[in-house]
Amino acid sequence: MAGIRYDCIVIGGGPAGLMASVSAATHGAAVLLIDKGDKLGRKLGISGGGRCNVTNAGEIETIIKNIPGNGRFLYSAFHNFNNRDIIDFFEGLGIRLKEEDRGRMFPVSDKAKTVVDALVGKVRSLGVEIRVNSPVAQVLYENGRAAGVELAAGERIAASAVIIATGGKSVPHTGSTGDGYAWAEAAGHTITELYPTEVPITSAEPFIREKTLQGISLRNIELTVWDPKGKRIITHDGDMIFTHFGISGPAALRCSQFVVKAKKKFGVDHVLMSINLFPQTSAVELWNTIEEIMKNEPKKSAKNALHALMQERMLLFLLDKAGIAADTPMNHIPKAALQSFAALCQRFEFWVSGTRPIEEAFVTGGGVNLKEIDPKTMESKRMKGLFFCGEVLDIHGYTGGYNITAAFTTGYTAGKHAAQTEEG
Repeated sequence: MAGIRYDCIVIGGGPAGLMASVSAATHGAAVLLIDKGDKLGRKLGISGGGRCNVTNAGEIETIIKNIPGNGRFLYSAFHNFNNRDIIDFFEGLGIRLKEEDRGRMFPVSDKAKTVVDALVGKVRSLGVEIRVNSPVAQVLYENGRAAGVELAAGERIAASAVIIATGGKSVPHTGSTGDGYAWAEAAGHTITELYPTEVPITSAEPFIREKTLQGISLRNIELTVWDPKGKRIITHDGDMIFTHFGISGPAALRCSQFVVKAKKKFGVDHVLMSINLFPQTSAVELWNTIEEIMKNEPKKSAKNALHALMQERMLLFLLDKAGIAADTPMNHIPKAALQSFAALCQRFEFWVSGTRPIEEAFVTGGGVNLKEIDPKTMESKRMKGLFFCGEVLDIHGYTGGYNITAAFTTGYTAGKHAAQTEEG
């Protein structure tokens, strides 16, 4: 191939691709970063609600645990570049970070643009050549190794190493449309089944269809997914919200992949979930509280006496479920009905039908099969000089800085070792 030859071509200007470019250039490679969009760092710019949750401050074991999709694969990569290194890297660029709940790290500015500008600025300062609006048609392979890329416009560009950092299929408006999977397959890789994770959950329950609870936010609850035999699959705590199609919010998003997996594993159309509104309170303590209210305010109506327990619409809904008319005086309510109400407060069950589509997910489950990737280098075991990083790999975590940590650590590792690739 005629023209300029690069040591390394990085395809994709998201978190993984930007960090791979920094790493490869830092380790002495002549790097070309190609993106099909008109600007770099789009997904980074919308992460963390537009504030950019750059990593998580937890211990490595905690981070691995919060990456339920093959997090253990990252142990070797974390030896190269871990969450502490990510924090040091951004602070070294002059971005002050702050720790929030559950270890989430944000820029003090609360603006993702700060992070994107600094990271892109670092890429430029290292002399990386950047091409935007340049979709790649195919990755070129010659004699069992990566040899460069061919752009959609027909231009061929040679390189000793190619890093695919094209993301998954979620949030497609940022450019993540699954382009990298076909190039991986062309190199002999298998792609594990793709599915949505960190995505709102859908339900056809009457109270959802009728929008009875739509818009109600629940704080500090526990959400559980059950298998068909009544065995608990997973419980997540946090906040959630009822929507016009089901449930959303952090706790729901974290449960979503388990709904998808349960449907597939058990061959069912619906999965049972439950909400515990008072996870920090025992059943006995809750009942004692209700009895105390009944004793102190026997003539008050149920809805007025119990209003301090929860939001009114939620209260009216659960009272109705327990067979209690909202205006019934407390001393006229049968004990069994109140016990039923108390039980519903800590285990309100409902059926869910699945999740919103992968395009609406925050994260893609599935991807390039990790058995075919060297965890120490992120290099393909099928094709010399071909590397993968970020969400194109079969790695996915919960929201909270875990996915971006995986993107940065695999990106750094891929870039470092791609820079050391020699022509075969």
